[in-house]
Amino acid sequence: MSATGIIIGEDGRSRCHWHANLPDYLRYHDEEWGRPVTDDIRLFEKICLEGFQSGLSWLTILRKRENFRAAFAAFDFEKVALFGEEDIARCLADAGIIRHRGKIVSTINNAKRAIALRDEFGSLAHYFWRYEPGHNERPAIVDRDHIVANPTTPTSVVISKDLKKRGWTFVGPTTVYAFMQAMGLVNDHLEGCYCRAEVEAMRAALVRP
Repeated sequence: MSATGIIIGEDGRSRCHWHANLPDYLRYHDEEWGRPVTDDIRLFEKICLEGFQSGLSWLTILRKRENFRAAFAAFDFEKVALFGEEDIARCLADAGIIRHRGKIVSTINNAKRAIALRDEFGSLAHYFWRYEPGHNERPAIVDRDHIVANPTTPTSVVISKDLKKRGWTFVGPTTVYAFMQAMGLVNDHLEGCYCRAEVEAMRAALVRP
């Protein structure tokens, strides 16, 4: 890896370094991370999984994602909002996910909050995309130093505060920024990564909700 944070894969392509050439992580980097998401179920899944990731590696969460989907009704927040004590006990007994009671309860709570957010704004997508940072808020060059120095941003702080005011939990500014990166509200593929231009093209073509 160079000082810019770029590594060359076996296919000769330049990529952000963090996938470490692990096949499943590389596929996530290439096909999913940073690409714009406007589907409410996927947005809810992403913000919940970022909450579960707190204190852990994202790779751990990624490799358990299908188990999380099975445990939480594919992150259909209408269904998750109806979970009760039996569901909490079921999740706590599920070795395929992260068995953290606080995070499990938070997911159920946030499902209820997501319904309220959707009812107020029409969709979760509309709520989140209205926070998209302008060009004046973004660095001229996204490199490794910038990412390391900015685990949060003014926008992630604002979103975090608003979500907490609305009763959401496990949505601190760092978690929210990781969510923003993952769902494409910002393009943090590093300068020199082949995905950066692809993501920029997708963002340019996107009809904002």
